[in-house]
Amino acid sequence: MHLEQHCNANAPRVGLIAGWGRYPIVVAEALRAQGCQVVCLGVAGHADPVLREMCDAYADIGIAKLGGAIRYFRQQGVKRATMAGKFHKTLLMQGHWIKLMPDWRAVRTFFPHFFSLTKDRTDDALLGAIVDAFAEDGIAFVPATQFVPEILVKAGTITKRQPSRTELKDIEFGWTLAKKMGEVDIGQSVAVKGRAVLAVEAIEGTDACIRRAGELCNGGGFVVVKVAKPQQDMRFDVPTIGIGTVESLVKAGARVLAIEADKTIFLDQAKVVAMADQHQLAIVALREAVSGQLHEAA
Repeated sequence: MHLEQHCNANAPRVGLIAGWGRYPIVVAEALRAQGCQVVCLGVAGHADPVLREMCDAYADIGIAKLGGAIRYFRQQGVKRATMAGKFHKTLLMQGHWIKLMPDWRAVRTFFPHFFSLTKDRTDDALLGAIVDAFAEDGIAFVPATQFVPEILVKAGTITKRQPSRTELKDIEFGWTLAKKMGEVDIGQSVAVKGRAVLAVEAIEGTDACIRRAGELCNGGGFVVVKVAKPQQDMRFDVPTIGIGTVESLVKAGARVLAIEADKTIFLDQAKVVAMADQHQLAIVALREAVSGQLHEAA
C-alpha cells in the first residue's frame, strides 16, 4: 500500500513531536504531501518556528510537560504520532530535573529515572518511557522514516573520494567499537586514527565528539564512524547526519565519515556531498564493516 493511501485511509491526523534541526521540517513536508493533517508539538527551545506555518495545528510544549503533550494530541484526535529531531539531553544535567517544572504525568513517568533512581537515564530508557506513556492513552508512535523512507542512506561510497586502505582499517576498527558502545546505549559515534580511539560520543552529541577529536589530533586525518545501535528502535534516536555534521568534520580535520546504510538519516544529501567533495572528505555507507565489504564499497 502506498504511504499516501495508508495515511488518508487510516490516519488522517498524524501527531509530530518536533525537536531541533531540519528533520522535523522534512517529515512535516512529507506528511502534507501524502495528504495527512499534521498536528505538531514543538519542543520549546528546540523546534524551528517555521513549523507553526507548515502544520495544520501547532503548539509549543515544554520539554518536561509530558501530560500536556498527551492531552493536546488527544484533544486534536491524534491516534498515531511520530517524533523527529534532536533533543538536547544536556538540559537534564544542568541542575536538578525539577527545575524544568515537570507536570504530574512527567513526574510519574520519570520517577524511577530521576527520583528513586531504580532505572537509568540512557536515551532508550527515557525515550522509551515517553512512547509508553503515550501508548497508555491510545497514541501509538511509529518511525518517522515510515513517511520518508528515501531519507535513509543507501549502501556505497557516496563521495568522489574513496577511503584509503589505511582508512578502511580504521573504519573496521571503529565500527566494532561503535557497535559495542551502542549495545550499552552510550553513544553512536567514535573518532579513530591509526586504530587508536581519539574520542567517543556520549551525552554531548556527535558534533561535539568530532570537535574534541580535532582538538586532540591537531594533524587531522582521522576517521569518524557513526552507526545505529544493535537494538536500534527506529521510532527514536536514529543516527542522523546533515550539513552541520560535515561542517564539523571539515573544521576538525577529519578525512572520512563512515555511516550505517539503511539505518542512518541523511539530510540534504546533495548539499552535504557537494561540501564533502569540495574538501576531499570521503563518506561511505556500509551495512556491516567487514573487510570484504569495505573494499567492495571503496
